[in-house]
Parts: sequence; C-alpha cells; structure tokens
Amino acid sequence: ILANPKTCLILDEPTTDLDMDTLDMLEEVLSAYTGTLIVVSHDRDFLDQTVTKILAFEGNGRVELHIGGYSDYLHAKTLEDAEQTPVKNISPAIEKPQAAEPATAAPIVQKPRRQLTYKLEHELKQLPQKIEKLESEVALCDDLLADAGFYARDADAFHETVKKLADLKTKLERYENRWLEIEAMKSETE
Repeated sequence: ILANPKTCLILDEPTTDLDMDTLDMLEEVLSAYTGTLIVVSHDRDFLDQTVTKILAFEGNGRVELHIGGYSDYLHAKTLEDAEQTPVKNISPAIEKPQAAEPATAAPIVQKPRRQLTYKLEHELKQLPQKIEKLESEVALCDDLLADAGFYARDADAFHETVKKLADLKTKLERYENRWLEIEAMKSETE
C-alpha cells in the first residue's frame, strides 16, 4: 500500500508489535505521505511524529479538534483544564478588614510528575547509537563530496550522495530533537 499510495490511508494501531527500526521507517514514510492520513493509535510519540491534527474523542459524544501532534493536544488540554479549575479561596472564620493588597500573580498550576514509559526509556537508550551512526554516515558523505573530481567521475553518484546527505541531515536533526525532548521529559519526572 505504501509503495503505491492513494489519496487517503486509514491505519488502526499501525505501531503494534513493530521494532524501533521498522517504526522509524514507518514514521518517515508516513511523514512524507502527501495524501490524507487517518490514524488511530495509543503511541503518543508516533502521533507526534506523523500527524498535524488530533481528533480527541472526549466522551459523551464530544469530539474536539486540535491542531498539531499529541504533545500540542496535551498542552492545550492542560491550559484548558487550568482555566476551568476554580481557585479555592481559603479564608479564616472571622474576616478582618484589610488594606488593599497589590495584585498577585496567577496561581501556578503544577503538572503531575509522571515516569517515562518503558517504550520511551528504550527509545532514549537507542537514540545515541542511532545519532552516532547517522553522524558517521554524514561524515562519509561529506568526505565523498569534498573530493573535487567526484562529480567528473560519476555525476549520478554525486547527485545521489547530495540527496542522501540532505536526507541524513534531516533524519539526524529529528533524532537529536527527539533525544532532547525525551531528556526533558525525563528531567521533569526526577
């Protein structure tokens, strides 16, 4: 199906039982897909990597549309919940008249601390090796392209190497950003 794409793909839990390399390949293919993609998944990272809109089924027949990936949806939901939560005013039994107080800052809503899932821990352990491998492939492509006679010897290989280098750099940037994102999540849980 992915080799001969149509205008719409509907995927139900496509990440079930996939190893990390296959999952990465699926994410890359779906990210490059130009048609409409409808995905049902519990894999939050996969949703962050592949979708641009979230339809959240909130219960009682209520469906909400959020622009962005799953992280964007959670962020919007947290802000929405913070706005709806009334601030409790605890006052003593007998109130004393007080002088006017300067305006205070809005209450700080603290996010509950959560541990990283096993899948995220595993991904965090795998990412440095993947990044290192990509860095070595980028260096190899750079070395090939640094050769002044490479284009003259094989113009097709030169163009393929340039394309491969661009793809490698994009993938490397994605892996580095993902590593930073998971590290940030990990530091929030500590």
